[in-house]
Amino acid sequence: MRVVWVVLGVFCMALAMIGVVLPLLPTVPFLLLAAFCFARSSERLHDWLLSHQIFGPMIVDWNTSGAIRPAAKKAATLSVTAVFGMSLALGLASHILIVQAVTLGAVLIFIWTRPSG
Repeated sequence: MRVVWVVLGVFCMALAMIGVVLPLLPTVPFLLLAAFCFARSSERLHDWLLSHQIFGPMIVDWNTSGAIRPAAKKAATLSVTAVFGMSLALGLASHILIVQAVTLGAVLIFIWTRPSG
C-alpha cells in the first residue's frame, strides 16, 4: 500500500508543478495532497516536502492554522480573473459563464476568508 501512496504523492507533486505555470491548475491543493500521501508512505519524502524552501511554508501554514499567505491569495485572484476574462473574450455561452462565475466566486470567497499566513 505504501507504493500506492508514493505514486499518488508523486503524481500530486507533478500536478502542483504544472500548476505553478498553468493558471487553471491550482498548486497548493495538490501540494497538500502530496504531503498527505507522503505522510502515509515515506517519511523522507514528507520531510523533504515540508522543508522545501518554496512549498514547505505554504503546507506548514495550512496545517497549523488553515492560513493562506497574502501573496498566494493575490496570485489566485489574478488567475481567477484571467481565466474568467478569457472566457468572456472567447464569448462562451451565458450559462457556462454563470456556472463559472459562481464556482470561481466561491473559490475566491473561500480563499479570502482564510487567515493570512
